[in-house]
This record gives sequence, C-alpha cells and structure tokens, in this order.
Amino acid sequence: MSITSDQMELREEEIRKHYGTAMSMLEGFDHTPRIAHPQETDALTEPERSPGIARMRRLRSTTPGLVTRSTARPDGVHLRRRIESTDADEPLVSPLQATVQHQLRRALAIALAVGDAFSSSSGLAELKRANLAGTLNASRRAEFTELLAAEALAVLHVFGNATAFLLAPHASEVQVEVGEVEEVLTDNAQLALHGTLWELDQKLAIHAHDDARLIATLAAFAEQVMERVTLRAQNAPRLASFSDVVWRIEADDLTLRGFEPATKAKSSTLTMTFKKPHEVVGNHIAKYQALRLAKMLMAYDFERRLNPFAEMGGFIFTFMGDGKPGTGKTTLIQMMAGLLHEYCQVAGYPFRYQNFGIDNIDSYQGKSGQNAKAFINALMDPGVIGFGTVDDIDQIAGKRGDRQSSAGQQEVTAVLMDAFAGANTLVRGNCTFGMFSNYPENVDDALRQRSGARFLVDGPQTREDYIDVLHLLLGGNHEIPLGEHDLYAAQEIKQAVARSFESHNRPQEDMLLAVFDRVHSRVGELDTIAKLGSYLKAIQEADERFTGRAVKNITDAVKVRSMDFELPDEWMENPELFLFKDYATKTAMIAELRVPITTEMVLQEINRYADSEFRYAGKSDDAAIETMVRELSRQEEAKRRYLEERTA
Repeated sequence: MSITSDQMELREEEIRKHYGTAMSMLEGFDHTPRIAHPQETDALTEPERSPGIARMRRLRSTTPGLVTRSTARPDGVHLRRRIESTDADEPLVSPLQATVQHQLRRALAIALAVGDAFSSSSGLAELKRANLAGTLNASRRAEFTELLAAEALAVLHVFGNATAFLLAPHASEVQVEVGEVEEVLTDNAQLALHGTLWELDQKLAIHAHDDARLIATLAAFAEQVMERVTLRAQNAPRLASFSDVVWRIEADDLTLRGFEPATKAKSSTLTMTFKKPHEVVGNHIAKYQALRLAKMLMAYDFERRLNPFAEMGGFIFTFMGDGKPGTGKTTLIQMMAGLLHEYCQVAGYPFRYQNFGIDNIDSYQGKSGQNAKAFINALMDPGVIGFGTVDDIDQIAGKRGDRQSSAGQQEVTAVLMDAFAGANTLVRGNCTFGMFSNYPENVDDALRQRSGARFLVDGPQTREDYIDVLHLLLGGNHEIPLGEHDLYAAQEIKQAVARSFESHNRPQEDMLLAVFDRVHSRVGELDTIAKLGSYLKAIQEADERFTGRAVKNITDAVKVRSMDFELPDEWMENPELFLFKDYATKTAMIAELRVPITTEMVLQEINRYADSEFRYAGKSDDAAIETMVRELSRQEEAKRRYLEERTA
C-alpha cells in the first residue's frame, strides 16, 4: 500500500537511529516500580553445567557503543536474557526467540521515532532544550509537564501497537491471561518505557514457559498496554500532535492512526457450506435485504475508510433475524457469507466472518466480556470487510435483572450494547452484525432495540414454497416427476418482496391493528408527517417500550428503502466498473440510483417494526406470566406439603 495524502511517512533512517537505544533497553536497565508490585518470578541465574559447556548462551554484541554485558544491578531488567531463558534446557537461541528480540527492538525504535516527531511538532523539543539549559520560563512549566506526559502516552501506545502488529504473524492458538498493566508512568517517554518493560519482564517470567506462550504473553501484554494507555489518554491534554496524525511505516506495512490499534488485514478461513439465493426458500424480505446488504458492504472505500451508504443513509449496521426453529436462519447466514466471500475474492478484498456462540461464554470473571470485545474489534477492523453473527442471542446475552443470567452473559450484553449504539460507536460501513434468535422476546429490550433492521425469518409459507423446498432438499438422486409447477418461480425476488411489503400497509399483530384503526378513524389516511407522528405517539401509549430509538430505527429502515435498488451484478463481477472507483465517484453513482421517500414506505416500515415489537412483547409477557404461575404453583404445593408434615 502506498502513502496516501492524509499520511505522514516515518522514514527508515529515523527509525534505525534509535536501534542502539532500543537494544540497550533489551540488554539491561534498572527500574524501581512505583505503582505495580513485584511478583514472584524465576531468577535469571545460570544453571550448573558440566565442564566444557558454555555458561552463557547469549551472543556478545560487537557493535561499538552498545553494552555487551548489562551494567544494571543483578535485580535489574534483562529482557534479552529473559526471552532466551524461555526454554532453559536448550543451549541455543530458537529462531522464534531471535525473531521476538528483533521485533521488540523494532517496536521500541518505532515508538522512539514517533516520540521525536511528536516533540518536534508539539514544541516539546524546544522546551526540553530550554529545560536542559536552565532557561525554561516558570510560566511554561505546566505546559512542559503536560507535553512530557502526552509524549509518554504516545510512545507507550505506539510500542504496544507496533509489538502486537509485528508479532501477529507468529501467533498460534495458545492464549495467555496476563491481567491488567499497572506500571504506566507518564513523567517522560524513557521512564514510561522502562516501567512498561519492567512489567513485561514480570509477565514473561510467570507465563512464558515455551515459545508459543512467549508470543501469546507478548501479544496479550501489548493489547493491555494499548487499552490502558487509551483510557488514560481520554482525559489527557496536548495529544493532538499525535492523535490527529497518521504515520505510515512502509517497510512493515504498518499504519499508525493515533490511539487506534493497527491490525493486519487478513481474511478469516471459512469452512461453512455456502448457499445460493435460490436455496433460501421463502423469507423474501429477509433474503432481499441480505442480498442488498452484501452489495452495500462492497461499496466500502478502503482509502477513505468510509462507505457512501453509511454517509448517505441506508446502511444496515445491525439487524435482528427472528423466527421459529427450522425456518432458515442458518441458511440465510450461509447465503450472505457466501456472497460476501465471493465478492471479496473477485475484488481482492480481505473478508472476515465470525460467529459469537455459546462457547464464548466463560466462567472466568471478565473473560466473556473480553471475548465479546475481541469479536467486535476483529470485525470492525477498517482494513477488512466484516460480517459477524450472534446465533441464539437469547442464550448468549442475558437480560439485565434476570437472576437466571450468568455474570458472563451480563458482560456480553454490556459489551454488545456499547458496541452497537454506544457513545464511541463509529459506523464506517465496512461491517455488519446480525443477531439471530428463535425467542427474541427473551433478549434484553435495550439490546434488541439496538438492531437497526428486523429480518422476519418465517420460512416457506405458500404451496409453491413447499414444493420448491421439497424439490431442493430431495436432490437429484430420484426420477420423481415435478408435476404442474413452475420451479422457483415463487422465489422471484422482486415480485415476492413487493407482495411482502404491501402486506404491511396494515399491521398484522392484533394489538397494533387496534391502535392503527383507532388513529385511522380519528385522522383519516396517514398521508402527512403530522398524522404519521400521531400514529407513533399512539403506539408509544400502547407500549411504553416504543421510544425514540424505535423511531430512529424506523427512519433508518425508510432510508434503506430509499436505496431500494440492487447494485448491478456486473459491478461485483468487474471491480473496475464500481468497486475500484474513488469515493466521490462511488457516491455519485449511488446517488443516481436513489429513489424518493414516500408516505407508503414510512407507514410500511412503522408497521413492520411495531409488529415485531408487539410480537416480542406479547411473547415476553406470556413467558413472564407462565413463570409466575409456575412459581405460585410451587409455593402452593410447598405449603400443602408443609401442613401435611406438621399435622402428621
């Protein structure tokens, strides 16, 4: 990837000039912890060996100016020796240990180079010179202290970011829990790195007992450093010279965007069975929206890091697919993932699909939340096209206040709510999340309302649907005649969708239908914004859970309808026609296809959304009543047995 107009190049000579300092940090230094407490670690003492066998296996550097033997006290930090002692029984340094040392030196040098750049652009370099000369004005001492702290935060984040990025290709399936990073010091950049490297040495001593765990420990530690520093930076002043600049290191294919983690844009390996659109029988609106959403995602611009649909309106960031068991939710997922996989292969884009399942709920406190956050971050990576699903969301995310929900389920609910519509949620238009459930009434109300679109997955409905699905599932190993039937004609998407949308001109749930008839009899046809607003208020009076967020979801769905067109198939098959165009050209091409919003669209989307909420609410109330009846029955039976035992 070449340098773009919004990026600054961090030149190789600016990085390499810090190699000496970085290597001396790995060799050895003293540090007295201020915040964290030293933990029990294995001493870096050489084991007894037979005569003739070298006691030291580390190579002695011949580079002038570098220490070849640590001058630190015996209780100092010796990261190089710590890394090489990962497998103490092996006298030679392993290739992976050598790679780790090289990449740590590289990450430290990059961090120090960014620190220099920050000092120059922010004016800190001038203040440092004045401070050394003893001419620093007393009125600028507060500014000097704040800039030193800002530089320390920038350098620490870059070190963690570069370490995680450079070591990512060497990671295995092994995972390590390193806990929180505590020794985050902000007096100055050098002290900040010393404190972090001291704590890293502690973590390696405890967890890194072989090469696989060495990489896992470093990766987990780097992630914790970034997370802790990002939290500290939220309230720290004078960081604009770092957070507003994009640095590009071409040799490593690394782009640093402030406090945003850098990741390698790699596709996930998919092992699922993909389905073609004609293999999804029934579910016309859900299938239609899934087809359009797959093409919408492909409009994402990797240079601008934004999707025209996300900017113009009409992009579906989250959706809820609900229906009875066996109606086709899994098939719908397989179809959409297959389409995206195929489109991305044609365009050469990295595609990442992940499902967050029940196996991600962990009994270890905080681990379920971490798993959910990792799931979200992997798919929101702006360097990939992402599709994430949460199957059986009612089992995975717990209702708040539900005593039967585990702590892990409550953690997942909190993470998903923040990710899908939190204060820091940024919708770039490169990924979408689908939540699927057979029992959506058991999903937390606030989490369910964070799904911007509703896909009713009701399966085959008509006689033609059932003939089509029977023919499809029987396969070709038979000679049974088809009979009088136009195979798959009922699945013609445009006609089927038109019929499905028309069915929502009036509500389908009895409670909502009563509200609709009452408003209609009072104000007449709902053909103005005022009348439609009156209808929304009447719905809210019937169900207090119908809030402003519901109205937002409805208007988002209407904007989707205004984009009531499919991007032509040839645009996906030949990327030069659309996908490889610049952002402005893509936006103009999409704008030409947009259709005006009508009152019919608005009314249909109000009814579709409200129908789903009334359906969920009715089932939820019925389930709650059944639970209370069972509890009361148990209490009555318990009283009866108690009285029998007392009188016996």
